[in-house]
Amino acid sequence: MNQRARLSFLVTQILIISLMIALFGRLFYLQVGAGGKYRDAALSIQSRDIVNPATRGLIVDSSGVPLALNRVGLAVTVDRSIVDKQTDQGAAVLMRTAKLLGLSYTDVYRQTRLCGELQKGNQLGCWTGTRYQPIPITKDADPNKALQIVERSDLFPGIDAMPLAVRNYPGLGGVNAAHVLGYVGPLTDADLSGANGKHYYRSESIGKAGLEFQYDSYLRGTPGIRTVIVDRKEAVTKESQNTQSIPGNHLVTSLDARLQNATESALANAVFRARSSGYRADGGAAVVMDVKTGRILALASYPTYDPNIWERGLTVKQAKDLFAESTGVPALDRPLQGQYAPASTFKSVSLVAAANAGYNLQATYTCPAQVTVGNRDFQNFESKAQGTITMKKAIAISCDTIWYQIAYDEWIRDGGLRPKSNAHDYFFAAARGFQIAKKTGIDLPSESVGRVPDRQWRSGWYLQNKDYFCNYQSRAPKKQQTAFLVALAKENCTDGNFIRGGDAVNFSIGQGDTVLTPLKLTQMYAAIANGGTLWSPTVAKAIVKTDGTVIKEVTPSVLGKLPATSATLSFLRGALREVVISGTAAGTFSGFPIAVSGKTGTAEVFGLNGNGSKKDNTSWFASFAPSDKPKYAVVVMVSQGGFGASTSAVGVRKIYETLFGVIGSQVDPAKGLFPDGPPTKLPNISATTKLSEK
Repeated sequence: MNQRARLSFLVTQILIISLMIALFGRLFYLQVGAGGKYRDAALSIQSRDIVNPATRGLIVDSSGVPLALNRVGLAVTVDRSIVDKQTDQGAAVLMRTAKLLGLSYTDVYRQTRLCGELQKGNQLGCWTGTRYQPIPITKDADPNKALQIVERSDLFPGIDAMPLAVRNYPGLGGVNAAHVLGYVGPLTDADLSGANGKHYYRSESIGKAGLEFQYDSYLRGTPGIRTVIVDRKEAVTKESQNTQSIPGNHLVTSLDARLQNATESALANAVFRARSSGYRADGGAAVVMDVKTGRILALASYPTYDPNIWERGLTVKQAKDLFAESTGVPALDRPLQGQYAPASTFKSVSLVAAANAGYNLQATYTCPAQVTVGNRDFQNFESKAQGTITMKKAIAISCDTIWYQIAYDEWIRDGGLRPKSNAHDYFFAAARGFQIAKKTGIDLPSESVGRVPDRQWRSGWYLQNKDYFCNYQSRAPKKQQTAFLVALAKENCTDGNFIRGGDAVNFSIGQGDTVLTPLKLTQMYAAIANGGTLWSPTVAKAIVKTDGTVIKEVTPSVLGKLPATSATLSFLRGALREVVISGTAAGTFSGFPIAVSGKTGTAEVFGLNGNGSKKDNTSWFASFAPSDKPKYAVVVMVSQGGFGASTSAVGVRKIYETLFGVIGSQVDPAKGLFPDGPPTKLPNISATTKLSEK
């Protein structure tokens, strides 16, 4: 063997030895160094977690009346991992199941589809969980029909029936409270990903809206986990762990079931009253707040829906109706999410602005029929002149033209279309001081924020819309190209980034681009009543264990003070009392034995309804009572409800009747809800707990 051959053989030997060393090294690492890791991985492949969801905690009112509890239901479920393997992807078995249960096949199919499997815009009622967990198609099955499914597994492969805890909203005392309470639902893939820092198990249900969502981590409890080891035939060989579930904690709220029912009824009646007067009245909101603490005593939205439909299983029609304009969009939480022009209720802000600008609140002012700003005439209500009147009477009778003149004068002083660098902007400053453009901070999800269309907002709005206005006649639909809208678009194209005189006068009476939520207006009037403190409203009072131990007390916080002196607020409270004594709400509260202070509002709404009709005015009444020592702030709003006095103010009166025990023109103290004020002590809910477990 020559030298070259020996060298090649040596290299081959070294390569083989190196490969052997690497192989044995890797085997050593896998069996010894990382043995524990791979043993755990192998074990996990053989392990199965059986999750026993925890009993969800109760939600009760301030006296312990259950608003949300649990009951035993019988669920019929679909296992997609079995059904999808059938030759027809389960169509026959789903149709057979739907027929047996008296359900619509379309609804059953929709409920068992993942949302991503359906076309966009056609996903209402889809399954938000995963295909690897049993999908309930009903939780109120007839036991005899459920038994047929269990006994005839050959006819119903992939279909099962099982008892389970069903979240229930009993509606005791006629309470609905769907938007406040919320609902529970299955986990989504996003929930299971742990992106929100929380760990869930597939079989759990979690809060999806309202209090159920806000306090889910307390209400949900901890599920019990039984982990078993199975062989390759899925036979259980041993049990590795078995932990018991821990029930969720209870949530005590500041709501009062009696007042909640009365508020919902008063709001619904206000809507019906508006409709009987010829208005569209497509929805409304009502809020009752404790002015001293900011606690919410009642919160109603109209139209509403049965919160139990989420647990029973939404039909396609129910899902569509929740968001349909034809049904009034019941899913919209109007007190928190509805944004409306406040109209004359905003004049409380304007009065503070005028006082801060140096106007004498004790002086008299002229209330002409109209005020001309540029080339446009701004009319008083019904174009009536009221002569020379006091500022208090101006608030009482809701004179607009006084505010037009003051707002226009201040706009001129601030430089008009060429604003000064040190412009005071008293009206905008007052609105910001009332925190209109900030959320109230209520302990409920999805709150909308109001809008103060000041110079900064106007500039951003102009940048977003300039191209549209400057090319309006080529961009806008033909039906929107009226002479007025074309002229308005041209004006916005030219100087839409400036606050114009018309913008200033509209702002002073709560019109134009100013919007807020009914909850925000309640917070503002509660602050006027209590001397200027803006409270962050709360619905929850405490989190309580099943044994009664208090885990956490939820206390309202102070957000700030109104930008007004005590003298200004005192004058404003007197003016708001005059509204009810001799002003726009005098007729509604005639003979009412409780002194109420408040302000009517009738907001003009731009645009058309779906049927082409012109939108009706938004009806408002914002108030507090008793006037001398205020306890409660009550606001009612009816969208497209007409006049504030004839629609919303009547609803407010009905709520005060319940609060104070008013019968006709007399007060029956025995019928009043809170003779000593809203409850401060937490209720004993042990009896309620037993009720929920039946």
